[in-house]
Amino acid sequence: QDELELCVNSINDYHSYIAANCYPVECMIRYMKQYFENHGDDRTRDLSIQAGRGGSYLTHSHSTQVTFCLQSLMLWHEIQRQMCELWILTDLDLLDPNNRYRLCNTGQGMNRVQAAPRISGKMSSILRSVQSRLSSWVGLSVVHLGDRDVPNALVFIDKYTQVPRILGPIVRAIELLEDVANTDNRVKDLIETKFEGVESSKISILRDY
Repeated sequence: QDELELCVNSINDYHSYIAANCYPVECMIRYMKQYFENHGDDRTRDLSIQAGRGGSYLTHSHSTQVTFCLQSLMLWHEIQRQMCELWILTDLDLLDPNNRYRLCNTGQGMNRVQAAPRISGKMSSILRSVQSRLSSWVGLSVVHLGDRDVPNALVFIDKYTQVPRILGPIVRAIELLEDVANTDNRVKDLIETKFEGVESSKISILRDY
């Protein structure tokens, strides 16, 4: 009975972890479609970028940038959904006695540069799965691993564990903004005078992201 309870609790922990990590990404996908996918002539919803302006190194039209953002979010969502398996593969790649590493300065300090064939194969599969659900793809379709930019599997997987932590506060701000405005007159006045209402405030937050 104790072993069965442990198994059930473990399964519950797994589903809770995946749900918590996927939720902020799912919200951002919904916000992208709601506020930016069809913006018409509303310049406040324009996501176009130009190289050399606002720190941008690329030039994208609004539609290209929306596609790029949505495809990135969809990729992040699929990665979060399969995070537990990815961590297992990460451990196998890092601890494989036949997978040698070398210490070198990658420009970000000394790092263990090591190939990650298991993670690379799984990520390529995830990438193909996401691409198959889209009509077009913006940018590279290459998974970088074991080089100076992404030296090993741990560095690769660690950056994706940050996704819910980055998106979570943005989602909470969007979700709670209206309630805060309704309960705090100072916040309400700020929103109405500086941002022309709650919806415009949400768009401003999302555009900054």
